[in-house]
Amino acid sequence: MAFKINAVYAGDDQVELTHDLSGTKLLTDLPPDNGGKGRTFSPTDLAAASVASCVLTIMARLAQREGIKFEGAAIEIEKHMQESPRRISALTGVVKLPAGITPLQREKLMACVKACPVSRSLHPDIKLELTAE
Repeated sequence: MAFKINAVYAGDDQVELTHDLSGTKLLTDLPPDNGGKGRTFSPTDLAAASVASCVLTIMARLAQREGIKFEGAAIEIEKHMQESPRRISALTGVVKLPAGITPLQREKLMACVKACPVSRSLHPDIKLELTAE
C-alpha cells in the first residue's frame, strides 16, 4: 500500500510536511548539533518518535486483545547520533508499563518492540534497546 506525505522547504532550515489523508501539517527543523536552531523535531527526531509511537501502538493492540489495562504506558526514547557518516547509531530507552502487569504480560508486550513495522524497517546497524520498567 502506498501513501503520500508532501514535503515543502519553508525556508530558515525548516520543512513543512503534510499528511495526504488528513491534511495535518508539521514542521521539521535542523538540529543544533548540525548547525540548526532546534525549534522543533528534526528528521532524525521523527525517526525516534516513530519507533516509540509504533511500539506503543502495537503494544496497545495486544493489550486490548489480551484484556490488559494499558492506559498510562509510556516510552522515553533517546536518539544517539554518530558523526562519520552522520546518522542515527542507536535508539535506547525505557518502556514504562502500567502497574499490575504480570511477567508473562510483560514478556508479550516487550515482544512488540521487534514486531513494530518501524523497528523492522531500521537499518541493522542501528542499535535498538528498549527496556521495561
